Amino acid sequence: MVTPPEPLLEVADGPALDAGVPAPLGPSHLDGLFARGRVRAALSFLGPAFVAAVAYVDPGNFATNIQAGAKFGYELMWVVLAANLVAMLVQYLSAKLGVASGRSLPEMCRDRFPRWGTVGLWVQAEVIAMATDVAEFLGAAIGLNLLFGVPLFIAGLLTGVILALQQRGFRQFELAIAALLGIVFLGFLYETLKIGPSAHDALNGLIPRLGGGDAAYLAVGIVGATVMPHVIYLHSALTKERVPTRDDGERSRVLRYERLDVIIALSIAGLVNLAMLAVAAKLLHVPGLTDVSTIQAAHHQLGTAVGGGAALAFAVALFASGASSSSVGTYAGQIVMVGFLNVRIHVLIRRAVTMLPALVILAVGVNTTGALVFSQVVLSFGIPFALIPLVVLTSRRDVMGVHVNGFTLRCVAYLVAAGLTAMNVFLIVQQLA
Repeated sequence: MVTPPEPLLEVADGPALDAGVPAPLGPSHLDGLFARGRVRAALSFLGPAFVAAVAYVDPGNFATNIQAGAKFGYELMWVVLAANLVAMLVQYLSAKLGVASGRSLPEMCRDRFPRWGTVGLWVQAEVIAMATDVAEFLGAAIGLNLLFGVPLFIAGLLTGVILALQQRGFRQFELAIAALLGIVFLGFLYETLKIGPSAHDALNGLIPRLGGGDAAYLAVGIVGATVMPHVIYLHSALTKERVPTRDDGERSRVLRYERLDVIIALSIAGLVNLAMLAVAAKLLHVPGLTDVSTIQAAHHQLGTAVGGGAALAFAVALFASGASSSSVGTYAGQIVMVGFLNVRIHVLIRRAVTMLPALVILAVGVNTTGALVFSQVVLSFGIPFALIPLVVLTSRRDVMGVHVNGFTLRCVAYLVAAGLTAMNVFLIVQQLA
């Protein structure tokens, strides 16, 4: 797996924050990109949003979408669509902060907020990072189990070894992650074409409604699996000074291509998530069929109903999803620690710590799909802690300059933050009742 290299332990200051990021090539760098052709220039801007998009099709999405489709059919399709639209807004704001300020979101929080607030944000971000890694690590282990029949705990240990392999190079990291995202996309394109979900029922599923049972719980899990807090922090770090600019005009030019990057990458991720839920609804939402809301049961049912090719595509997509999103999550964890505390640790140390909960879950035999869904619900509670500072900072002219959020964008962003917070409060009240 390709991940940017990290020193064992150091205080990060100045250029060390941007390890692996291309250094500025001079004031004419942007003009030089376009001198080689508009298409080649546009392609050079693509990458950061594809790295972020991998987190939007991680094993947590597999679990929430499969359970939603198996239990409620197409009923929660609208939640997947709404969450993806929200993700586009959030990821664009994060990319915008990086381009306009030249700083990541955690760095800006450290610069602008009180020390106690910064430390508090870091602590919750680390808890959320651990919940994130549980999902990604479990997913990769389940993928190995389905592909090769390796016992889950052994598959977990093998996953840890596989994810420890590294190569150097930031652009190579982006390309490798984009390739793995492509594998997941092709896997579910194949599943969808083979199974043929109902277009009529899928369109009806886009009408907002929320039934009884644990529909609200799954809806919150879907949102947590889609609008993931760690990639809100990460995207700003991926775009800051990625393309050196001389003035606000050039930054506006870069932002146009960052919007394109977000739209393309998250549209792909959104289609994958819609396909996941539609496949589960078509294949698993059958009256009288029991115990089909787990990833393993979905894999078995695919093999039985459609054939070995479909089951293989599912398992490969799951492993690719877990492996790629785990690398992205670990890198995001480094960004969080460097940004909030100005300290970094070696990637292997971070992986060793964050993989422990997942290994415990595998060792004691907890229902892995249930654990995955719960981890995504936990992630949903971390969204406001990343989103509200992001909206506040991108709405400040002293931070963003001429690229400050306009009135309409500011209102929409605050409404989204308030809506996500209210959704979490509603779930707490419902669970307590």
